[in-house]
Amino acid sequence: MEISVVVQSIVIISFMIIIGAFLSKSFTFNEDTRSVFISLIVNVAMPCIILSSIFNVEMNDNTFTMIILVFCLSILINLAGIGLGWLLSVIFYRKSTKKRELALLSGLGNTGFIGIPLCAVLLGPEGALYAAIFDAGVDFTIWTVGVLMLQKKRSFGIQTFKSMINIPIIAIVVGLTVSYFHYSPPSIMISLVDQLAALAAPLAMFYIGILVMTLKGSKVKESGTKVWLPITVKLLLLPGVVAILITFLHLDLAIVQTVLIQSMMPTLTLASILFAKYSADEDIGAITTVLSTVLALLTIPLMIYLVNVFVLGG
Repeated sequence: MEISVVVQSIVIISFMIIIGAFLSKSFTFNEDTRSVFISLIVNVAMPCIILSSIFNVEMNDNTFTMIILVFCLSILINLAGIGLGWLLSVIFYRKSTKKRELALLSGLGNTGFIGIPLCAVLLGPEGALYAAIFDAGVDFTIWTVGVLMLQKKRSFGIQTFKSMINIPIIAIVVGLTVSYFHYSPPSIMISLVDQLAALAAPLAMFYIGILVMTLKGSKVKESGTKVWLPITVKLLLLPGVVAILITFLHLDLAIVQTVLIQSMMPTLTLASILFAKYSADEDIGAITTVLSTVLALLTIPLMIYLVNVFVLGG
């Protein structure tokens, strides 16, 4: 991975976040505007970047095998992060009631909002496709293990299964099905999907910039003593563990790079929304998301540099 390309991408992302921060001054950020941003990103931009990736990658039996492999790796990495976060929260905050939140924030990354666009820029359509599959693994983990951990009565029912069915997941299934039967969509459809896919990164970064400006000092101070744990696990420990372990698997370089980049992503952007839905601490979710995203602008180039030097040997 060219570190110069990574740094350039991070700088562009940083400017987008700053633009979002300035935009927050021009309108009221409430539940309605929040919902509009999330809806555009999750229901329009993300499915289009997934479909665009699928349409621009030549599919064969080997590709489908690699897709299943990336999906399984994603789930294992997510569970490893959650387990590591839980272990450290038990060690450092044995009496805390926030261990569930800390564990989930440690393992679940922003592999959709930031990960897919970043992999698309750094690795091209193939990287974006694998990144989308990795993100599907994160979604699967969220709506199974995540929901079970947050629920008061821990059970996996039909409602939980319905929550797993979202537009990005549908886009993956439809796109792969179409590709499997070697159907090529009309050029106008491909062009539309490509142009809408370009919205993903700017919208996501604007949203994070706006989110930064909504944080209140009192909330940061109240939860700030604990957020170091998920941030350390998500940005440093988990990527380090993944980088060491993945060298033993002898995988295709595109998969190695994608999995490494996705493991470096900051905490899940929708963490606060997920926590609010299940009566958990949404403030710690929002604070961890914002702080980890800002710090990730520094740690992602650093981790990629270290991986290049000590793991990939490049």
